[in-house]
Amino acid sequence: MTRFAFYGRVSTEDQQDPEASRQWQITRARALTEQHGEIVTEFFDIGLSRSLPWKRRPQAGLLLEALRDPDRGFDAVVIGEPHRAFYGNQYSLVYPVFEHYGVALWVPEVGGPIDPTSEAHDLIMSVFGGMSKGERNRIKIRVRAAMASQAAMEGRYLGGRPPYGYRLADAGPHPNPAKAADGKRLHRLEPDPAAAPIVRRIFAEYVNRKGIYAIAEGLTRDGIPCPSAHDPARNPHRDGVAWSKGAVKAILGNPRYTGRQVWNRQRKHEVLIDVEDVALGYETHLRWNDPKDWVWSATEAHEAIIPAEIFTEAERTRTARTHAQGPRHREAVPHPYQLRGLLFCGICDRRMQGNWVRDTAYYRCRYPDEYALANHLAHPRNVLLHEAQIIPTLDTWIARAFEPSRLRDTVHALETAQLDGHSTDQVKAQKTIHDCTRKIRNYRTALDAATGDTAAVTIATWITEAEAERSTAQAQLHAARHRHQMSSDEINALVSTTGAIVNVLRDADPAQKASLYLELGLKLIFRPSPAVLRVEARPRPTHVGVRYVSEGGLGHYAHALDRRRRFPIPQPAGDR
Repeated sequence: MTRFAFYGRVSTEDQQDPEASRQWQITRARALTEQHGEIVTEFFDIGLSRSLPWKRRPQAGLLLEALRDPDRGFDAVVIGEPHRAFYGNQYSLVYPVFEHYGVALWVPEVGGPIDPTSEAHDLIMSVFGGMSKGERNRIKIRVRAAMASQAAMEGRYLGGRPPYGYRLADAGPHPNPAKAADGKRLHRLEPDPAAAPIVRRIFAEYVNRKGIYAIAEGLTRDGIPCPSAHDPARNPHRDGVAWSKGAVKAILGNPRYTGRQVWNRQRKHEVLIDVEDVALGYETHLRWNDPKDWVWSATEAHEAIIPAEIFTEAERTRTARTHAQGPRHREAVPHPYQLRGLLFCGICDRRMQGNWVRDTAYYRCRYPDEYALANHLAHPRNVLLHEAQIIPTLDTWIARAFEPSRLRDTVHALETAQLDGHSTDQVKAQKTIHDCTRKIRNYRTALDAATGDTAAVTIATWITEAEAERSTAQAQLHAARHRHQMSSDEINALVSTTGAIVNVLRDADPAQKASLYLELGLKLIFRPSPAVLRVEARPRPTHVGVRYVSEGGLGHYAHALDRRRRFPIPQPAGDR
């Protein structure tokens, strides 16, 4: 009897029930394999786009790693739906790995295992990859065309956070009958009584020749909450201590305050991760579109906060000031910041920004230049830290975990972290499922007793939200239960392969070291007076395992730290 491993994937948790998708995919796989053996293990990716290469999908990556193990526990892999597994040329990149390790790949479309010598099988699988890519592209085109039409013709609010100064209001039932039956409603923007006057004040002061920074400081001085403080529930990623220049500038540049709906101001752009290795796939970046590509509603879609002529005057003022300062031509040059996104200012808790000076990397926090001075925070004008002051000591600290004298403790910490993390994740997911089930039961009881249409629609919306939250928790629980756990022997063998990691870290490419620091879960907090850097390493249990980087770099590495240390940093003289 053949032992099979099953692989499947579901893309979005909000549109599909992950468990239902898994069930029909594995049922299809069992129908193909039941006369030849049984499925003994599963690999199922949840919430990931099909465009992601297999190595960047957690479960698919684990499956590829398992192929290397002679004691993998299965003889073949079965896929229930090739459209969900392969995209574009992924089949041609992945199947040679199966063939190399002698593991058969079964798919329903060929009625059994793929024959590597069959041109027909190769053609069929390539066609499915092309169809999968074409389907994704067609969906993107249809969705964008529909959204552009709805914004231009109907002035429909298409989602996202409402701009500061507005709040969401009900705009009636959804025009799609099925969505309306589920209680979904349309929304529109209406002025926020507390924030709309602030928007008017900002525009009035700006067209009267007051600068952006002066406007921000005046708002903070008058005790007016900044956008993130005004709505902290929707801005948990911001500190909300004061008005920033960026917030004022964003308000002045938003044409929706004129009452017109404007869509397509930004777009998601896919960029190759490495042009020398196309198989790594793409990263998605958000970019601003040219104003001529914006889609405007034909008429006013919501109540205007400022007249169109005031917005036009503000745009004219901003253009004049930009031209008065002269054009700024600065070519963007990528620099290998090894601590990108990991270094925080110990005074204001904000991420420090990379700054390239004289061919070397620095990190700085320019708090007063970004936020109003009226917040009364004792913050130097510049907090500056040289990368070269940190990296050698940091690498030595990381390497200590791999020393022979500490190897046993490291392996034990990794194994314990897996068990603790898995248990915690499952408990959280189960509690969420229980709470949502209780809420849904109570909501349905209330729905039966509801007397008015408004109350019924509101309760139906609550039920929909609770069901979506429960589906997400069920997907998380499934992922936690099927997460691969490495044994102490596996971890020990993995760590032993790292060798003299001190020398490897010292000589590694900066971009590859940045990837290592990120996977280790490093967080560095710098306080300038006295100059002390606190380092925390908290690798997540889901990341315990092998990672691979490009040739000539770190090779295999393990995540073996969960401890803290303080490093004294010698500071040069001057304003730091």
